[in-house]
Amino acid sequence: MSTALKKSPSNGHEKSSTSREQQEKITEVRRLIGPLPDRLSIYCSDASVTRHLTARNWNVKKATKMLKETLKWRSEYKPEEIRWEHIAHEAETGKIYRANYTDKHGRTVLIMRPSCQNSKSTKGQIKYLVYCMENAVLNLPPDQEQMVWLIDFHGFNLSNISVKLTRETAHVLQDHYPERLGLAILYNPPKFFEPFWTVVKPFLEPKTCNKVKFVYSNDPNAKKIMEDVFDMDKLEAAFGGNDTVGFNINKYAERMREDDKKIPSFWTRDGHPSGGLQPVLRNELPSGPINLQSDSDASDRERAENSPSLAHINLESDSDASDKEKAENSPSDGVNSGGGGGGRVDNNVLDSEESRNGVAGTH
Repeated sequence: MSTALKKSPSNGHEKSSTSREQQEKITEVRRLIGPLPDRLSIYCSDASVTRHLTARNWNVKKATKMLKETLKWRSEYKPEEIRWEHIAHEAETGKIYRANYTDKHGRTVLIMRPSCQNSKSTKGQIKYLVYCMENAVLNLPPDQEQMVWLIDFHGFNLSNISVKLTRETAHVLQDHYPERLGLAILYNPPKFFEPFWTVVKPFLEPKTCNKVKFVYSNDPNAKKIMEDVFDMDKLEAAFGGNDTVGFNINKYAERMREDDKKIPSFWTRDGHPSGGLQPVLRNELPSGPINLQSDSDASDRERAENSPSLAHINLESDSDASDKEKAENSPSDGVNSGGGGGGRVDNNVLDSEESRNGVAGTH
Protein backbone atom coordinates (compact mmCIF):
# COMPACT_ATOMS: atom_id res chain seq x y z
CA MET A 1 0.00 0.00 0.00
CA SER A 2 1.52 3.27 -1.05
CA THR A 3 1.62 6.22 1.31
CA ALA A 4 3.16 9.64 0.93
CA LEU A 5 5.65 10.13 3.73
CA LYS A 6 6.42 13.48 5.20
CA LYS A 7 8.58 14.60 8.10
CA SER A 8 6.71 16.07 11.03
CA PRO A 9 8.62 19.08 12.38
CA SER A 10 6.98 18.67 15.77
CA ASN A 11 8.28 15.25 16.71
CA GLY A 12 10.87 14.21 14.16
CA HIS A 13 8.94 11.07 13.32
CA GLU A 14 7.85 10.09 9.87
CA LYS A 15 4.11 10.47 9.56
CA SER A 16 2.21 9.13 6.58
CA SER A 17 -0.52 11.11 4.96
CA THR A 18 -3.61 9.09 4.28
CA SER A 19 -3.59 7.53 0.82
CA ARG A 20 -6.73 7.30 -1.26
CA GLU A 21 -6.92 3.55 -0.63
CA GLN A 22 -6.59 4.08 3.12
CA GLN A 23 -9.25 6.79 3.11
CA GLU A 24 -11.61 4.45 1.30
CA LYS A 25 -11.07 1.85 4.04
CA ILE A 26 -11.67 4.46 6.75
CA THR A 27 -14.92 5.44 5.04
CA GLU A 28 -15.96 1.80 4.71
CA VAL A 29 -15.34 1.11 8.40
CA ARG A 30 -17.41 4.11 9.38
CA ARG A 31 -20.17 3.01 6.99
CA LEU A 32 -20.20 -0.49 8.50
CA ILE A 33 -20.36 0.96 12.02
CA GLY A 34 -23.45 3.00 11.16
CA PRO A 35 -24.87 6.16 12.75
CA LEU A 36 -23.92 6.72 16.38
CA PRO A 37 -24.81 8.94 19.32
CA ASP A 38 -22.84 12.17 19.22
CA ARG A 39 -20.13 11.26 21.73
CA LEU A 40 -19.37 7.91 20.10
CA SER A 41 -19.38 9.49 16.65
CA ILE A 42 -16.84 12.02 17.93
CA TYR A 43 -14.70 9.09 19.09
CA CYS A 44 -14.84 7.66 15.56
CA SER A 45 -12.61 10.31 14.03
CA ASP A 46 -10.46 9.41 11.05
CA ALA A 47 -7.51 9.21 13.44
CA SER A 48 -9.33 6.75 15.69
CA VAL A 49 -10.51 4.57 12.81
CA THR A 50 -6.98 4.64 11.42
CA ARG A 51 -5.55 3.39 14.74
CA HIS A 52 -7.97 0.46 14.70
CA LEU A 53 -7.15 -0.31 11.08
CA THR A 54 -3.42 -0.11 11.82
CA ALA A 55 -3.84 -2.47 14.77
CA ARG A 56 -5.53 -4.97 12.42
CA ASN A 57 -3.14 -4.49 9.50
CA TRP A 58 -5.72 -2.51 7.52
CA ASN A 59 -8.16 -5.41 7.40
CA VAL A 60 -11.56 -3.67 7.25
CA LYS A 61 -13.58 -6.55 8.69
CA LYS A 62 -11.24 -7.11 11.64
CA ALA A 63 -10.87 -3.39 12.33
CA THR A 64 -14.64 -2.91 12.24
CA LYS A 65 -15.11 -5.77 14.69
CA MET A 66 -12.49 -4.27 17.00
CA LEU A 67 -13.99 -0.79 16.80
CA LYS A 68 -17.51 -2.09 17.45
CA GLU A 69 -16.28 -3.85 20.57
CA THR A 70 -14.58 -0.67 21.75
CA LEU A 71 -17.71 1.40 21.12
CA LYS A 72 -19.73 -1.17 23.06
CA TRP A 73 -17.20 -1.03 25.90
CA ARG A 74 -17.18 2.78 25.95
CA SER A 75 -20.98 2.97 25.93
CA GLU A 76 -21.17 0.63 28.94
CA TYR A 77 -18.03 1.48 30.90
CA LYS A 78 -18.18 5.24 30.17
CA PRO A 79 -14.46 5.93 30.69
CA GLU A 80 -14.89 9.63 29.89
CA GLU A 81 -17.15 9.98 32.94
CA ILE A 82 -14.57 8.78 35.48
CA ARG A 83 -13.42 11.67 37.66
CA TRP A 84 -10.64 12.16 40.18
CA GLU A 85 -12.89 11.68 43.20
CA HIS A 86 -13.86 8.24 41.87
CA ILE A 87 -10.29 6.94 41.88
CA ALA A 88 -8.30 9.26 44.19
CA HIS A 89 -7.74 6.49 46.76
CA GLU A 90 -6.02 4.37 44.09
CA ALA A 91 -3.62 7.23 43.29
CA GLU A 92 -2.39 8.04 46.79
CA THR A 93 0.91 6.15 46.58
CA GLY A 94 1.88 7.34 43.10
CA LYS A 95 1.66 3.87 41.58
CA ILE A 96 0.56 5.45 38.27
CA TYR A 97 0.58 9.13 37.39
CA ARG A 98 1.04 11.42 34.43
CA ALA A 99 4.32 13.33 34.47
CA ASN A 100 4.14 17.12 34.19
CA TYR A 101 6.33 16.98 31.07
CA THR A 102 6.30 15.24 27.70
CA ASP A 103 9.14 13.38 26.02
CA LYS A 104 11.18 14.96 23.24
CA HIS A 105 8.55 13.91 20.69
CA GLY A 106 5.67 15.56 22.53
CA ARG A 107 4.26 12.30 23.89
CA THR A 108 2.60 12.31 27.30
CA VAL A 109 4.45 10.25 29.90
CA LEU A 110 2.79 7.85 32.35
CA ILE A 111 5.04 6.89 35.26
CA MET A 112 4.29 3.54 36.87
CA ARG A 113 5.62 2.11 40.12
CA PRO A 114 4.28 -1.42 40.67
CA SER A 115 5.88 -1.69 44.12
CA CYS A 116 3.60 1.16 45.28
CA GLN A 117 0.45 -0.93 44.85
CA ASN A 118 -2.08 -0.02 47.53
CA SER A 119 -5.19 -1.89 46.44
CA LYS A 120 -6.34 -5.49 46.17
CA SER A 121 -9.27 -4.68 43.92
CA THR A 122 -8.80 -5.61 40.28
CA LYS A 123 -11.82 -3.49 39.41
CA GLY A 124 -10.39 -0.48 41.20
CA GLN A 125 -6.97 -0.88 39.63
CA ILE A 126 -8.39 -1.20 36.11
CA LYS A 127 -10.67 1.79 36.67
CA TYR A 128 -7.70 3.89 37.75
CA LEU A 129 -5.66 2.67 34.78
CA VAL A 130 -8.48 3.69 32.43
CA TYR A 131 -8.67 7.11 34.09
CA CYS A 132 -4.92 7.54 33.58
CA MET A 133 -5.17 6.51 29.94
CA GLU A 134 -8.05 8.92 29.30
CA ASN A 135 -6.11 11.69 31.03
CA ALA A 136 -2.99 10.96 28.98
CA VAL A 137 -5.04 11.15 25.77
CA LEU A 138 -6.68 14.37 26.97
CA ASN A 139 -3.24 15.94 27.32
CA LEU A 140 -1.77 14.82 23.99
CA PRO A 141 -0.84 17.68 21.65
CA PRO A 142 -2.90 17.83 18.43
CA ASP A 143 -0.11 16.34 16.30
CA GLN A 144 0.64 13.40 18.60
CA GLU A 145 -1.40 10.24 19.26
CA GLN A 146 0.92 8.13 21.38
CA MET A 147 2.30 8.09 24.90
CA VAL A 148 5.30 6.75 26.79
CA TRP A 149 5.16 4.48 29.83
CA LEU A 150 8.08 4.79 32.23
CA ILE A 151 8.01 1.89 34.68
CA ASP A 152 10.14 2.06 37.83
CA PHE A 153 10.84 -1.37 39.33
CA HIS A 154 12.49 -0.07 42.51
CA GLY A 155 11.26 -2.19 45.43
CA PHE A 156 9.42 -4.61 43.17
CA ASN A 157 8.96 -8.14 44.54
CA LEU A 158 7.04 -11.32 43.82
CA SER A 159 3.98 -10.14 45.75
CA ASN A 160 3.52 -7.40 43.13
CA ILE A 161 2.97 -9.94 40.34
CA SER A 162 -0.57 -10.77 39.20
CA VAL A 163 -1.13 -12.70 35.98
CA LYS A 164 -4.85 -11.96 36.24
CA LEU A 165 -4.34 -8.20 36.38
CA THR A 166 -1.80 -8.46 33.58
CA ARG A 167 -4.36 -10.23 31.41
CA GLU A 168 -7.05 -7.66 32.14
CA THR A 169 -4.65 -4.79 31.55
CA ALA A 170 -3.47 -6.21 28.24
CA HIS A 171 -7.09 -6.64 27.15
CA VAL A 172 -8.06 -3.04 27.95
CA LEU A 173 -4.96 -1.42 26.51
CA GLN A 174 -4.65 -3.45 23.31
CA ASP A 175 -8.33 -3.80 22.47
CA HIS A 176 -9.63 -0.38 23.53
CA TYR A 177 -6.58 1.90 23.21
CA PRO A 178 -4.93 0.54 20.05
CA GLU A 179 -1.77 2.24 18.81
CA ARG A 180 -1.64 4.55 21.83
CA LEU A 181 1.61 3.14 23.17
CA GLY A 182 4.69 4.61 21.54
CA LEU A 183 7.31 3.28 23.95
CA ALA A 184 7.45 1.43 27.27
CA ILE A 185 10.67 1.64 29.30
CA LEU A 186 11.08 -0.98 32.01
CA TYR A 187 13.64 0.59 34.33
CA ASN A 188 15.76 -1.76 36.46
CA PRO A 189 13.45 -4.81 36.42
CA PRO A 190 14.77 -7.54 38.77
CA LYS A 191 16.07 -10.83 37.45
CA PHE A 192 12.98 -12.74 38.57
CA PHE A 193 10.86 -10.50 36.34
CA GLU A 194 12.28 -12.14 33.22
CA PRO A 195 10.33 -15.44 33.58
CA PHE A 196 7.20 -13.39 34.37
CA TRP A 197 7.77 -11.43 31.16
CA THR A 198 7.91 -14.76 29.30
CA VAL A 199 4.46 -15.55 30.72
CA VAL A 200 3.13 -12.09 29.87
CA LYS A 201 4.30 -11.93 26.25
CA PRO A 202 1.63 -14.29 24.86
CA PHE A 203 -1.01 -11.80 26.08
CA LEU A 204 0.58 -9.06 23.99
CA GLU A 205 0.61 -8.30 20.30
CA PRO A 206 4.09 -8.69 18.73
CA LYS A 207 4.15 -5.01 17.77
CA THR A 208 3.44 -4.13 21.44
CA CYS A 209 6.32 -6.28 22.61
CA ASN A 210 8.59 -4.50 20.14
CA LYS A 211 7.84 -1.19 21.86
CA VAL A 212 9.14 -2.45 25.22
CA LYS A 213 12.72 -1.58 26.22
CA PHE A 214 14.57 -2.95 29.24
CA VAL A 215 16.87 -0.31 30.70
CA TYR A 216 19.32 -0.93 33.56
CA SER A 217 20.98 1.98 35.38
CA ASN A 218 24.28 0.10 35.59
CA ASP A 219 24.38 -0.26 31.80
CA PRO A 220 26.73 2.31 30.21
CA ASN A 221 24.18 2.83 27.43
CA ALA A 222 21.30 3.56 29.82
CA LYS A 223 21.97 7.29 30.09
CA LYS A 224 22.09 7.70 26.32
CA ILE A 225 18.80 5.83 25.91
CA MET A 226 17.12 8.13 28.42
CA GLU A 227 18.73 11.26 26.98
CA ASP A 228 17.48 10.37 23.52
CA VAL A 229 13.88 10.28 24.77
CA PHE A 230 13.68 12.76 27.67
CA ASP A 231 14.84 16.20 28.76
CA MET A 232 17.13 15.14 31.63
CA ASP A 233 16.41 18.31 33.62
CA LYS A 234 12.74 17.33 33.76
CA LEU A 235 13.24 13.59 34.21
CA GLU A 236 13.05 12.31 37.79
CA ALA A 237 16.26 11.35 39.56
CA ALA A 238 14.90 7.81 40.00
CA PHE A 239 15.37 7.38 36.24
CA GLY A 240 18.77 9.06 36.07
CA GLY A 241 17.38 12.57 35.54
CA ASN A 242 18.03 15.80 37.41
CA ASP A 243 14.62 16.44 38.95
CA THR A 244 14.65 15.60 42.66
CA VAL A 245 11.13 16.81 43.55
CA GLY A 246 9.29 13.54 42.97
CA PHE A 247 5.58 12.73 43.33
CA ASN A 248 3.35 14.86 45.53
CA ILE A 249 -0.22 13.60 45.87
CA ASN A 250 -1.68 16.99 46.83
CA LYS A 251 -0.21 18.80 43.84
CA TYR A 252 -1.13 15.93 41.56
CA ALA A 253 -4.73 15.97 42.82
CA GLU A 254 -4.94 19.68 41.92
CA ARG A 255 -3.69 18.96 38.40
CA MET A 256 -6.17 16.15 37.90
CA ARG A 257 -9.13 18.21 39.14
CA GLU A 258 -8.19 20.92 36.67
CA ASP A 259 -7.93 18.33 33.90
CA ASP A 260 -11.35 16.93 34.84
CA LYS A 261 -12.85 20.33 34.06
CA LYS A 262 -11.59 20.03 30.48
CA ILE A 263 -13.28 16.68 29.79
CA PRO A 264 -16.81 17.88 28.86
CA SER A 265 -15.49 20.28 26.21
CA PHE A 266 -13.04 17.62 24.97
CA TRP A 267 -16.01 15.45 24.00
CA THR A 268 -17.58 18.06 21.77
CA ARG A 269 -16.90 18.50 18.08
CA ASP A 270 -15.30 21.89 18.66
CA GLY A 271 -13.17 20.75 21.59
CA HIS A 272 -11.96 17.36 20.36
CA PRO A 273 -8.60 17.25 18.55
CA SER A 274 -9.37 17.26 14.84
CA GLY A 275 -7.24 14.32 13.74
CA GLY A 276 -9.44 13.97 10.68
CA LEU A 277 -12.64 14.18 12.70
CA GLN A 278 -15.58 13.60 10.41
CA PRO A 279 -19.32 13.34 10.99
CA VAL A 280 -20.86 9.91 10.57
CA LEU A 281 -21.93 9.32 6.98
CA ARG A 282 -25.61 9.02 7.82
CA ASN A 283 -26.83 9.56 4.28
CA GLU A 284 -25.01 6.47 3.01
CA LEU A 285 -26.32 4.13 5.69
CA PRO A 286 -29.23 1.69 5.51
CA SER A 287 -32.25 2.44 7.63
CA GLY A 288 -32.79 0.15 10.59
CA PRO A 289 -31.25 -0.44 14.00
CA ILE A 290 -27.80 0.81 14.83
CA ASN A 291 -25.83 -2.39 15.10
CA LEU A 292 -22.64 -2.60 17.15
CA GLN A 293 -22.55 -6.36 17.21
CA SER A 294 -19.08 -7.76 16.93
CA ASP A 295 -19.82 -9.70 13.73
CA SER A 296 -19.43 -7.12 11.00
CA ASP A 297 -19.85 -8.96 7.73
CA ALA A 298 -22.34 -8.25 4.97
CA SER A 299 -24.91 -10.74 6.22
CA ASP A 300 -25.28 -8.74 9.42
CA ARG A 301 -25.96 -5.61 7.41
CA GLU A 302 -28.51 -7.52 5.36
CA ARG A 303 -30.33 -8.67 8.47
CA ALA A 304 -30.29 -5.12 9.82
CA GLU A 305 -31.82 -3.77 6.61
CA ASN A 306 -34.63 -6.31 6.77
CA SER A 307 -35.41 -5.75 10.44
CA PRO A 308 -37.90 -3.14 11.69
CA SER A 309 -36.50 0.27 12.58
CA LEU A 310 -35.70 0.63 16.27
CA ALA A 311 -35.73 3.75 18.37
CA HIS A 312 -32.78 2.59 20.44
CA ILE A 313 -29.21 1.57 19.72
CA ASN A 314 -28.39 -2.11 19.70
CA LEU A 315 -25.13 -2.51 21.57
CA GLU A 316 -25.56 -6.20 22.30
CA SER A 317 -23.43 -8.89 20.78
CA ASP A 318 -25.06 -12.18 19.85
CA SER A 319 -23.83 -13.77 23.07
CA ASP A 320 -25.20 -10.88 25.15
CA ALA A 321 -28.62 -11.30 23.55
CA SER A 322 -28.72 -15.04 24.18
CA ASP A 323 -27.59 -14.56 27.77
CA LYS A 324 -30.35 -11.99 28.27
CA GLU A 325 -32.92 -14.38 26.85
CA LYS A 326 -31.75 -17.13 29.21
CA ALA A 327 -31.94 -14.76 32.15
CA GLU A 328 -35.49 -13.70 31.27
CA ASN A 329 -36.62 -17.32 31.00
CA SER A 330 -35.00 -18.49 34.24
CA PRO A 331 -35.89 -17.68 37.87
CA SER A 332 -33.98 -14.79 39.37
CA ASP A 333 -30.97 -15.90 41.39
CA GLY A 334 -30.51 -12.54 43.07
CA VAL A 335 -26.97 -12.14 41.71
CA ASN A 336 -25.79 -8.53 41.53
CA SER A 337 -23.30 -8.01 38.75
CA GLY A 338 -21.88 -4.96 40.49
CA GLY A 339 -20.78 -1.67 39.05
CA GLY A 340 -17.68 0.43 38.85
CA GLY A 341 -14.43 -0.70 37.38
CA GLY A 342 -13.87 -3.56 35.03
CA GLY A 343 -11.93 -3.62 31.82
CA ARG A 344 -13.93 -6.16 29.83
CA VAL A 345 -17.37 -6.02 28.32
CA ASP A 346 -17.59 -9.55 29.69
CA ASN A 347 -17.41 -8.94 33.43
CA ASN A 348 -17.05 -12.59 34.47
CA VAL A 349 -13.31 -12.37 34.98
CA LEU A 350 -13.39 -9.07 36.83
CA ASP A 351 -16.25 -10.18 39.04
CA SER A 352 -14.26 -13.20 40.19
CA GLU A 353 -11.91 -13.15 43.15
CA GLU A 354 -9.89 -9.98 43.60
CA SER A 355 -6.25 -10.11 42.62
CA ARG A 356 -3.26 -9.98 44.87
CA ASN A 357 -1.31 -6.77 45.21
CA GLY A 358 -0.10 -6.92 41.61
CA VAL A 359 0.10 -3.80 39.55
CA ALA A 360 2.84 -5.26 37.43
CA GLY A 361 0.14 -6.13 34.95
CA THR A 362 -0.51 -2.44 34.47
CA HIS A 363 2.47 -2.53 32.25
